[in-house]
Amino acid sequence: MSVKELKRVTVHLARSPGYPEGSNRFGYDIIAPLTRDGHLDVQLWKANRSACTVRRFRPDEDDHFGMLVHRAGGPGGATWVIDYNTAITEDDEAGFRLDRHVFLPGEYVSFSNGDDTHVYKVVDIHAF
Repeated sequence: MSVKELKRVTVHLARSPGYPEGSNRFGYDIIAPLTRDGHLDVQLWKANRSACTVRRFRPDEDDHFGMLVHRAGGPGGATWVIDYNTAITEDDEAGFRLDRHVFLPGEYVSFSNGDDTHVYKVVDIHAF
């Protein structure tokens, strides 16, 4: 499998108490290993893990860059996280049930950075 099979996924903050319309100022650009039906593909990730990057953007801070990582353990036997610094785990953001959710325009995914979990809407997917 080649890097050309990866997809660039953009998600924006979904409606929430502080943002009743959501916000395109908060989100992630993710280079993700997706199946045709929008599920994360572990085998494609294994073959291209160094290309599976993440950029988190927010209005009042510098962009954060990390890696999309599949880890053993967690609910269902595995979990997907965003790893910003491989030397520590305290900065990781866990995806909520990303092994079951689909990355398709209009669908929703969640990320947790410790105490806070935020829901994001998939707004764009295109070839990487």
